[in-house]
Amino acid sequence: MLTYLLSQSWSIALMCALLVGMVLMAVHHAEIIAHKVGEPFGTIILALSVTVIEVSLIISMMISHAPGSELIARDTVFAAIMLVANGVIGLCILFCALKHKDLNFRVEGNNSALAVLIALATFSLVLPIFTTSTPGPDFTQSQLAFAGIASFTLYVTFIFFQVVSHRVYFLPLDAKNQEEVQVHSPVPSNLKTIVSGFLLLLSLVCVVVLAEGLSPVVESFVHEIGAPKSVVGIFIAALVLLPEGTAAIRAARSNHLQGSLNLALGSALASIGLTIPAIAAISIIFGLPLSLGINGTGIVFLCLTFVVSTLTFSVGRVTILQGMVHLIIFFGYLFLSLVP
Repeated sequence: MLTYLLSQSWSIALMCALLVGMVLMAVHHAEIIAHKVGEPFGTIILALSVTVIEVSLIISMMISHAPGSELIARDTVFAAIMLVANGVIGLCILFCALKHKDLNFRVEGNNSALAVLIALATFSLVLPIFTTSTPGPDFTQSQLAFAGIASFTLYVTFIFFQVVSHRVYFLPLDAKNQEEVQVHSPVPSNLKTIVSGFLLLLSLVCVVVLAEGLSPVVESFVHEIGAPKSVVGIFIAALVLLPEGTAAIRAARSNHLQGSLNLALGSALASIGLTIPAIAAISIIFGLPLSLGINGTGIVFLCLTFVVSTLTFSVGRVTILQGMVHLIIFFGYLFLSLVP
């Protein structure tokens, strides 16, 4: 058994390293294209690229028809919310607060993003528990279609709100200096953009292929070590959010809290607002089983996260205390995921 686990560990480590490399490569080239085409198209391209990665990972697990494969989308989306709203944001606040006791940011943009995130999470993860048309944590096909359309509509509306109609809500308090930095940032040439477009497509194809090869290995490893099935969802969410989460934490360490919060909340919104419609459509078209409703423990963590986040973003000022509260909630979620 020990020899088997060690061989599985090396296999998973190698494939994970390749997969992480391809994900980072895809996001890097998507950012180059985004910088070239500008907003709002740049944000859309980056979000679509990340969504392709997440959906490919989820679908590769779902088509395996392994026990519990219908829950992988739910576990991944829920893990993404916990990772961003507690883990990434907690670290961002903590790193900033270690240098500056009181941190300021714009209330309008963060509260708007949080409101959309709460609505998306409620439609996708909570409502299936309370519907009566089907038993268990499932939607009917019509309910699933409505949840997908509603999620996509909310996300598109938020993107328009963020980059067109109310862009100032998401700029840092020293927006003038920030815009000057952006203006002087060199725009990629046409040739570099074309090459990045080709490499983006290539890296996305590699991600899909690696995901299909890795999914049975990860599921087998999780089963052998006796970990809950939800650990697979946490793995996928962490992998998908790695580039944007790292960028958010790096911005926070440079004392750009507003930018780090924009990155963190934006990645969470894209992870739900684009993934749920894509998964819902694929589930309906190909008849794949899909269960989205979370259990009672998940609802408690979701409510706790949103209540604390509302308090955190309500006054436009945070300290090290708020960062630590978010991190403790995140560690509680991780611990109870491993020891339910």
